[in-house]
Amino acid sequence: MIADRPARSASPEVRAWSDPLRWLLLPWTLLVTYPLILVSTALFGTLAVTLSLISKHLGFHAGVFWARSLTWGSWVRVRVEGREHLAPNQSYVMLSNHQGAYDILALYGFLGREFRWVMKEELRKVPFLGWGCAAIGHIFVDRGNSARAIASLDAAKSHLTGGVSVLLFPEGTRSDDGRLLPFKKGGFAIARQLDLPILPVSITGSNRILPKACLFPRPGTVRVRFHEAIVPSAVPDTAELIERVRAAIESGLAQDER
Repeated sequence: MIADRPARSASPEVRAWSDPLRWLLLPWTLLVTYPLILVSTALFGTLAVTLSLISKHLGFHAGVFWARSLTWGSWVRVRVEGREHLAPNQSYVMLSNHQGAYDILALYGFLGREFRWVMKEELRKVPFLGWGCAAIGHIFVDRGNSARAIASLDAAKSHLTGGVSVLLFPEGTRSDDGRLLPFKKGGFAIARQLDLPILPVSITGSNRILPKACLFPRPGTVRVRFHEAIVPSAVPDTAELIERVRAAIESGLAQDER
């Protein structure tokens, strides 16, 4: 009988677009948040290029202010936990789950450590954003050309000292519903190639703010949590290494995000 059928849960798209708070704040989003994204990206992208001529460290911090301006303009707060797992002057390969677009802003603006993204080569061409990232020294990887990808990482090695780390998302893309996706092996190969410890990072809350299927953010809190570092050379089996990093990241997520 129809009455006996289990109710279907709404899809992530339906839940996002039916959130009344998003529609209540739509005037703010259209009049403040969207213009701020354009102005801030152009301003701080240009500033990053200019300051990087003096120091890539200064250029990176232009990006920090860019990320913070966009979280403030969206009524988004960021909380960071587990800083005790960050050793002074130690560089890492940071591997984080990827729930939504605000992961990028939370990590860039509030991590408190300088790092270099591993980014798709296509992003280099994005006006202001790509130009600024290239000037700062973020690592662009051509996924279709493994030789060029390896060369990009080799070129970045000399800059990964004194606590400057590498950061990437092992899932490879944003999750539709906030749940953890299968991990790709690329980030773990990078950690072995660079001979750096892996620092697992959990992000929770960003999928509720701006999920993949939605265009309008809502206020909320993104929580970033560092976990104890894992040394790849101590775990020779890559499958086991992936499982250990995944378990660490899962430990910082809510049950419905795992």
